[in-house]
Amino acid sequence: VQLQASGGGLVQAGGSLTLSCSASGGSFHMGWFRQALGQEREFVAAIAWNGESYYADSVKGRFTIARDGAKRTVHLIMRSLNPGDTAVYYCAAASFWSDSNYDTPTAYTDWGQGTQVTVSS
Repeated sequence: VQLQASGGGLVQAGGSLTLSCSASGGSFHMGWFRQALGQEREFVAAIAWNGESYYADSVKGRFTIARDGAKRTVHLIMRSLNPGDTAVYYCAAASFWSDSNYDTPTAYTDWGQGTQVTVSS
């Protein structure tokens, strides 16, 4: 599976950005993680093949994860951004996951290259 992420950039606090991740080679459960400078990679959101979605508490109510009609592209719609959201965002694909590991990087077998999101105060 090859993943191509896009849509990062610089935005002011309170603004919005949409990240997109295109997957070639099939359709999978998809997730977004982020890694701020000097910190560990953390879960942001995920969407299962059946459309069920999951969010980290820190982004719930502000971010929305969605698939397109062909299920090959996943979007992360980010609203009300704050400087704490500044990070490199990675999309990832998983063939299988469980309720206990969809939010852990080890559940995912393929990763995109990462896209920088910077939120200025």
